[in-house]
Amino acid sequence: MPEKEWFHDWFDTPYYHQLYFQRDLQEASAFIEKLLEHLRPPAGSTMLDVACGRGRHSRILASKGYDVTGIDLAAGSIADARQSEHDNLHFYVHDIRQPFRVGYYDYAFNFFTSFGYFRTEREQYAALRTIANALKMNGMLVIDYLNVHYAEDHFQHQYNIQVNGTNFHITKWMSDLHFFKKIEVENEALTEPHVYTERVSKFSLGDFAEMLSFNGMLIENVYGDYNLGPYHVRNTPRMIIIAKKIRH
Repeated sequence: MPEKEWFHDWFDTPYYHQLYFQRDLQEASAFIEKLLEHLRPPAGSTMLDVACGRGRHSRILASKGYDVTGIDLAAGSIADARQSEHDNLHFYVHDIRQPFRVGYYDYAFNFFTSFGYFRTEREQYAALRTIANALKMNGMLVIDYLNVHYAEDHFQHQYNIQVNGTNFHITKWMSDLHFFKKIEVENEALTEPHVYTERVSKFSLGDFAEMLSFNGMLIENVYGDYNLGPYHVRNTPRMIIIAKKIRH
């Protein structure tokens, strides 16, 4: 049998959400406000939140009156997200390497480096194809990804994070193609540490431009932080790409 992919287990643990998402919703809300101010979506626009997790961003978008769908591979996260479903907010367990609602959405969002996890280039292209195909012609895609060059220059190999009595010991390393992060989880409820290892592809702006173009998308803007400040290849922490679907 093929080796089980790392994200199948890690994304559905409470520790993943504890480490990354126990933060003030104001940060996410402020970022979305900036995006909406830039994009100016018409009232009632259809929106797809790809790799939505427990639906933090989806809920904010739906609260603005948009028709929002969140999809994620993690069944546990979707079960939590579904507790907040209503007439214009829905969630589904879905693997983005498989097609989803072709030509249905005006906007698609992929937040918080929720891409680049798959093992092969073919799978990465399949995931981006799913997103591009889900958009209507002239639909817009926002990809929020780490800035590879900034991450390399500010690489921290080991550190600890304490969250509500849980200790996360983080060890990082990298290859030419990937960033790796080993997370050792320790708390009183565990008889021994739980260990998870993340792997994220080192996609540059050029890589995304090539993948998006292959799938009929054209990059219109690139920003370098959550305030939508200018992107710099080495000096900004994020690579927030806004692309438009120009062909099928």
